[in-house]
Amino acid sequence: MQNISVHTFEEILKAEKNNPTVDFINVCTPAEYKEKHIPGVRSVPLDEITHHRSEFESKKTIYVHCRSGKRSQMAIQKLQDLNLEAELVNVEGGIMAWEGAGLVTGKLTARMPIMQQVLLVAGILVLIGTLGALYVHKAFIFIALFVGAGLTFAGATGWCGMAALLAKMPWNK
Repeated sequence: MQNISVHTFEEILKAEKNNPTVDFINVCTPAEYKEKHIPGVRSVPLDEITHHRSEFESKKTIYVHCRSGKRSQMAIQKLQDLNLEAELVNVEGGIMAWEGAGLVTGKLTARMPIMQQVLLVAGILVLIGTLGALYVHKAFIFIALFVGAGLTFAGATGWCGMAALLAKMPWNK
C-alpha cells in the first residue's frame, strides 16, 4: 500500500480521470458521500467493497479515500484480501485533508452533515441523562455514560455507531 497527499491526489485525478485502468473510490457511507465528496471520485461504501470485486479486477491502480483516512486503510486491507493485482493507494487525511487544503468538494444534498447530527444527538442525550438523574431517577445517568462510552470508542477507532445509525434514517437517504 502506498500513501499519497491530497495535493498529489488532485494532480493524479486530473491527469488520470479518463483512464479506464484507474479507479478512484470514496469508501464513506452513501449519506456522507452525498454530504461531501471529491468530484470525479465514485462512491463504494466500505461495507460493500467486496461486492465490487469484478469492477476492480481490470484496474491497474485504485485510489482510495474516506473522511479522515482510517476507513480507507480498512478498505485497502479488504481489497488486498481479494488478491487483486492493482496497486492500492491511500489518500492520507481523506476529505478532511482535501478541504483543509482548500480544494473543492461536491455536494448532493443540503441537509445537516452526519457528524453534526451525531454531536447534536449526543449532546441532547447527555443532557437528558444528566437532568433525568438529577430530577427524575438516578438510573438516567446510564444514558450519559453510554453516550460517553460510545464517543470514546468512536474517537479511538474511527467508527461511530451513532453515525452509522443516523445514516440509515429516512432524512439521510
